[in-house]
Amino acid sequence: MAQLASDQWELSFNELVNALRSQLQPQEKFTLRLVAETSQFTRFNQGKVRQTGSVCDGELRLSWIIGQKTGDRALPFTTDKETDWPTLLAVVADLRQEVPQLPDDPYLVLPTGEATSRDVHQGELLPESDIVRTLLPEVDGLDFVGLYAGGRSIRAYADSAGQQHWFETDSFSLDYSLFTQTGQAVKGTFAGSHWDTAAYRCQLAESKELLTLMAQPPKSIERGQYRTYLAPAAMADLLSMFSWGGVSEAAIRRGGSAFGLLSRGEKQLSAKFTLTENFTRGGVPRFNSLGEIAPRQLPIISAGQLVNSLVSSRTAKEYGIAANAAATGESLRAPEVSPGNLAPDEVLSALDTGLYLSNLHYLNWSDRPQGRITGMTRYACFWVENGKIIAPIENLRFDESLYCCFGSELIGLTNRAEFIPEVGTYGNRDLGGIWTPGALVQDFTYTL
Repeated sequence: MAQLASDQWELSFNELVNALRSQLQPQEKFTLRLVAETSQFTRFNQGKVRQTGSVCDGELRLSWIIGQKTGDRALPFTTDKETDWPTLLAVVADLRQEVPQLPDDPYLVLPTGEATSRDVHQGELLPESDIVRTLLPEVDGLDFVGLYAGGRSIRAYADSAGQQHWFETDSFSLDYSLFTQTGQAVKGTFAGSHWDTAAYRCQLAESKELLTLMAQPPKSIERGQYRTYLAPAAMADLLSMFSWGGVSEAAIRRGGSAFGLLSRGEKQLSAKFTLTENFTRGGVPRFNSLGEIAPRQLPIISAGQLVNSLVSSRTAKEYGIAANAAATGESLRAPEVSPGNLAPDEVLSALDTGLYLSNLHYLNWSDRPQGRITGMTRYACFWVENGKIIAPIENLRFDESLYCCFGSELIGLTNRAEFIPEVGTYGNRDLGGIWTPGALVQDFTYTL
């Protein structure tokens, strides 16, 4: 598909929606969602361009509802009505045969309301011709591996009731690693909606400094509890678990949430810890897969107390409670942790002696009812003594409770939150990310 102006995407989508509404028969309802993008991808390896290309792609997801039964189909969106409309009609014909044979869904949420919105965020991205000449000079002579992905992303929604929403945003992300000659790595991400060369150079300078430290022989650390600093990227890894059996109301009701104890008031987190769903930054759409508009800001955990869980309309219908426009899976879409008082340049002195963790991986619940998470340290993790980095460490496995690291053992948070982007590109470029400060923890438990 050739590159398209955003207004062509929108005009074509609106035409399809109007045509589809005209085809409705009694008892029939529908929802129609669009995911589309025009993106430039450039992949690097050993400080050289290995692959580059652009993508212009769109996919529609149609849900067809008859009574309390529903069926779904995905189909391509080309913006050519002569192609898209016959394809969509064929899918509707297929669903009209299939849906009546399906069982009723007692918690099916039907389209209602006539809410509309249009939210467009224009950025300043690197021109395609400037990507290589801007990125590579800063890593000349280094083993630089990474993927730059940037462009315009679109999300849209419409239904038979009259709701209709349009969201588009410009964004980029550079997900990269720098490697030593022995295979040790420093990982970083640089992302946003407005390219800033000075900020990029500053981040690369920090990564290069860590790379120099990674060239030293790694230190073996005995298992035990150590004073630990969790850098923002490591914090984002832990916070991502909140969307997997964490702040979901359905998970809490069914006993599968790590915050069951928190919701019942049997435990609490530190008063220093506050988590909010914040849609004001414009990185993701406020509307969900049912066309419902979330509040611009929704406090989730305030000063250590769970004040709101994420409640989808389906969960609300099942348990007879109020919904708050959460996504169907009740995952965080725009999470932001409030900063604290610790200055970034004071982190090492405040840590004094212990572990500095840049990244984590392989996270999983080890004891979900108790909020315990296990995982591994990864990339640029160091042993610190008397406020100075001594050596990189060999990989460690940790096993710790959220009620400790974000509760009783939380010493403080840095005074600046960083944006850790979602960098997935499977199917389409992911949107959004996590805004989080770093955290200093008194005792963090390492088991291997």
